[in-house]
Amino acid sequence: MIVSSRPRLVAALFSASAVLCALSGTSRLEAGDGAHSPAVGDIARDFVLSSVDGEKAQLSSLLKKGPVVLLVLRGFPGYQCPVCNAQVGQFLAAAKKFDAEKANVVLVYPGPANGLKAHAQEFIRGKTLPGNFYLLLDPDFDFTNAYHLRWEAKNETAYPSTYVIDPQSRIRFAKVSMTHSGRASVEEVIQAFSDQQKQ
Repeated sequence: MIVSSRPRLVAALFSASAVLCALSGTSRLEAGDGAHSPAVGDIARDFVLSSVDGEKAQLSSLLKKGPVVLLVLRGFPGYQCPVCNAQVGQFLAAAKKFDAEKANVVLVYPGPANGLKAHAQEFIRGKTLPGNFYLLLDPDFDFTNAYHLRWEAKNETAYPSTYVIDPQSRIRFAKVSMTHSGRASVEEVIQAFSDQQKQ
């Protein structure tokens, strides 16, 4: 569920120019209706999503504890994405670094509501999520559409994306991949924390 004073569901096709100019990664996507995915300097839109255990997590509540690293995964496009697995594995291995920044890491797993929970459980099987990591479901792409990250192509779900959001809800780092690869690294995210402290 997206929290807004003017709730709406946005489903827009992304312009061909955005695809051509950012094949590896970009800071934001332009939508055909003039809207765009969140970019550096924007205020992150609040949202409430549920974990596989049914526990709800709200962005604004997490931000009261410190910054949030938001990873939008591909969910289940017919298989468990190996690049998502690799990226999440790298972030889990760096859990202590995020803890040192008092940061929570939110992993969004989008897809059709039917079967999404089971696919997400399969995705985290064998992984141990620290207390500051949250795997949240995005059934039927409500969050993905609201953030303008829907990948409208056959066997696709969402553009893989990474954001760093400060406690004032302002986005300090944004990277959206236009392919399955080109993901933000742990080093890029940690550098975003360092850059913020210098400001």
